[in-house]
Amino acid sequence: MKIVVAIDSMKGCLSSADANLAAADGVRNVYPDADIVQIPVSDGGEGFTDAFHAAIGGALQEVTVRDPMTRLITAKYLLCGHEAVIEIAQASGLTLLSEEERNPMIATSYGTGQLIADAVKKGAKRIVVGLGGSATSDAGIGMLRALIDAFAKHGQFDDITELHDIQFIIASDVKNPLCGIQGAAHIFAPQKGASAEIVERLDARARKFAELSAKHFGYDCSNDEGAGAAGGLGYALLQYMHATCRPGIEVLLEATRFSDMVKDADLVITGEGSADRQTLMGKLPIGVLQQSGAVPVCLIAGRIRDREALLRAGFSDVRCINPEGIPLQEAMRPEVARKHISDTIRELFRSRFINPLQGDGLWLALP
Repeated sequence: MKIVVAIDSMKGCLSSADANLAAADGVRNVYPDADIVQIPVSDGGEGFTDAFHAAIGGALQEVTVRDPMTRLITAKYLLCGHEAVIEIAQASGLTLLSEEERNPMIATSYGTGQLIADAVKKGAKRIVVGLGGSATSDAGIGMLRALIDAFAKHGQFDDITELHDIQFIIASDVKNPLCGIQGAAHIFAPQKGASAEIVERLDARARKFAELSAKHFGYDCSNDEGAGAAGGLGYALLQYMHATCRPGIEVLLEATRFSDMVKDADLVITGEGSADRQTLMGKLPIGVLQQSGAVPVCLIAGRIRDREALLRAGFSDVRCINPEGIPLQEAMRPEVARKHISDTIRELFRSRFINPLQGDGLWLALP
């Protein structure tokens, strides 16, 4: 029996690799000899670089960059041949700031630009940028300034020739535009510390920047899908670097050759911290489901809502790992989460995959 496990990280609790390992332990409790393939995954946020590293190899590069408050920190990205994978949370992430420090009016994406510049200088010709977990809402202006500082001889972005032959891919499941009620400021800035007044100021700032950029270039990407990702970093990559926007999990699974890996699998196990209707809008588990073909896919999560909608979407089973009523603080303890994942998978195999009329034979007639 072959089982493929590809569970997203459970933020603030378990990494993707840890969650996968816990699920694998649950499988082995029932089928010790099962062939279990564990694939670390990410949709562009936390763990994206590490997931790519596990998939394609290469070497992690450490660079001294500016964090969102311009402090010097060490951030990493992946370089494999002429391909680089950058996780913007490494340099511009919300987790780099304390709650008191969160201020998207001054937080800068400059450090992300420094990572891109380093990759370019080291020969990268294809750069995948995972947009997730940002602390910024500067429409990518900080990132562009870092690139100007690194490459422009006369202080203008148009002077940069080093970016002309580089393919940029945005890895993100965000489809929001840059400005407006569904834009970067209104949808994402409040969780980064913005008040209602600051949200309006951020939106106005982004709109002015987009107007000036459109006038300069003769085209406008501010309404393109993904422009509002990472506080508008998506917009800067689309407008200034002609990036292509794709779902992060799609880019990663393509790199792992996931569709080939699951062809002879009996089951795929995926999951995330909280699963609901939003899961169906391009989040990691639905990407796994779409690339699993006819292989049954089980979805687990710390919290489940809209279970029937998830089942109708094609998941063969949807299970909450946590007992009803458990306090969130307790459920978020790593050792507790690991046990709950393992227990859930063990129960899944005992209840659905063992036919009581056939001893230990697999019950292959899955719904």
